[in-house]
Amino acid sequence: MTVAVGPEAISGQRRLFDTDRWLLALCFILPVAALVIFFLYPLAVVVIRSITEPDGSLGFANYVRVLDSANFWNATANSLTMTLSTTVLSVGLGLVVAYAVHRCRVPGRTVIQASVALPLLAPSLVQGLGLIFLLGRNGIVARASGIEIEIYGFWGLLLANMLYALPQATLIIGASLRSADARLYEAAEILGTPSWRQFIDITLPNIKFGLLSAAFVVFTVTITDFGNAATIGGDYTVLATEIYNQVVGQMNFNLGAVVGILLLLPTILAFYLERVAAQRQFGVASESAVPLTPVWTPRRDLPMMAAAGAIALMPIVTIGIVIYASFVRLWPYRFDLTLRHYSVTVAGGYDPLWTTVEISLLAGLVGTAALFALGLALQRAPRRLTKPIYFVCLLPAAVPGLVLGLAYIFAFNVPGTPLYALYGTAVLLAVCNVVHYATQGFLTTMTGLRQVPPALEETATCLGGGFARVVLDVIGPFMLPTLVSVFFFLFMRSMVTLSAVIFLVTPTVSVASVSIMRLDEAGFTSQAAAYATCTMAVVVAASALMRISLHLLDRRR
Repeated sequence: MTVAVGPEAISGQRRLFDTDRWLLALCFILPVAALVIFFLYPLAVVVIRSITEPDGSLGFANYVRVLDSANFWNATANSLTMTLSTTVLSVGLGLVVAYAVHRCRVPGRTVIQASVALPLLAPSLVQGLGLIFLLGRNGIVARASGIEIEIYGFWGLLLANMLYALPQATLIIGASLRSADARLYEAAEILGTPSWRQFIDITLPNIKFGLLSAAFVVFTVTITDFGNAATIGGDYTVLATEIYNQVVGQMNFNLGAVVGILLLLPTILAFYLERVAAQRQFGVASESAVPLTPVWTPRRDLPMMAAAGAIALMPIVTIGIVIYASFVRLWPYRFDLTLRHYSVTVAGGYDPLWTTVEISLLAGLVGTAALFALGLALQRAPRRLTKPIYFVCLLPAAVPGLVLGLAYIFAFNVPGTPLYALYGTAVLLAVCNVVHYATQGFLTTMTGLRQVPPALEETATCLGGGFARVVLDVIGPFMLPTLVSVFFFLFMRSMVTLSAVIFLVTPTVSVASVSIMRLDEAGFTSQAAAYATCTMAVVVAASALMRISLHLLDRRR
């Protein structure tokens, strides 16, 4: 039997098809245009500025001046020494913590994991601030023992960077350890292989790419960090502080661009190697693997518990002493408690903190929506388009925050151009934060989209649902936990970031992390601690809200 299809039905189908096509086009064009305007264009401008000579001509005189400078080579040597030392220390300690949590029957594993992750909830300079309160000339240790410790410089910066990078190393190594196949260890037990031999012959080979991935992540995080170096680095100059000194201290923007480009090279290389190592580690895991459930072994678990507990205690003490110092009347002479330091009247008071909350909310909302839209479009776009866009979306993770902030100055602080209207606004700071952390959000979004059952989409389409209806009724509800995670990730990282926005703040629009640094530089150390405590309180509240939201969504499912 044939069914007659009238002109109205055909016209309706065409309209539906056109609507879907235009929606898909917007989902693709708007995020890609934002990537071009707010990422590729500023990077291109900073490259051009690095080869622009004072008279306006193009050349490599700036590179010659920088490469002939003893300060640059000193900062480079210091950066590499510091970064490699931090990488070895962080990966080693991260392996101890991850092994204790995932391969041993250690009581309080959740507490250990939460303690190690504490630095993720604070601006990077808080680690340096805590070490000053603890080990500085007027620190608790020096006052109690009478031994003066020189914490400013290499050793203090090494400890601060280690605490800042330890959570990333622990998470990556822990993910590698979770993918173990219990059958290999059962076979080794049957053959009488001792535990230490199993670790050398089975565990280390299986997690080698995870260790490499963790090492490259720590390398990238350390060589690009500015907060700790500015707080506790002292005279130990690194590339991040060299860029800051060139731009803010000497107003040499072109030379700052050169140092930024040179800092970008090892970061991109480390990021590329990290991606290769992560893919290799993913390829090692087997879908048929039997999860390994550790059994209580006192001679192994007790020492690992002590070691992991000691490591987890370091961030607790470092961040805890910052909170404690914010309530002390006069550090380190009068330890009676007071709220006087929370009455911040300099550096704009608490206005930068509320501005940071607004910026972070905007970054979370806009970033989550843009990444979700782009993910939807890439899933349906031809492969010849998806590959280059996917590659560009991975690049922001390889760009140091200082370089991105410097690029935004060159691109948007140009009077007479349409983009100049954004300079000095909270909107530009929010966009900068979205771009800075876009890679992690993008990868999380794409992972969530791949987990949406294709059968659900096909069923909705067969029932006559258009693209918008499928997104609202099928993909959206399924993706909601992922989108909530991406939103809170962007929010929390925007709350604590420093390097990407240090060049973009103005007297009227500033952020909390910059205020903490300014207070510390001005000698208001206790007020800096109070400001840092307030910032961490907002981030902790956001983290708790995220967990509650995800729990409620899970129960509703």
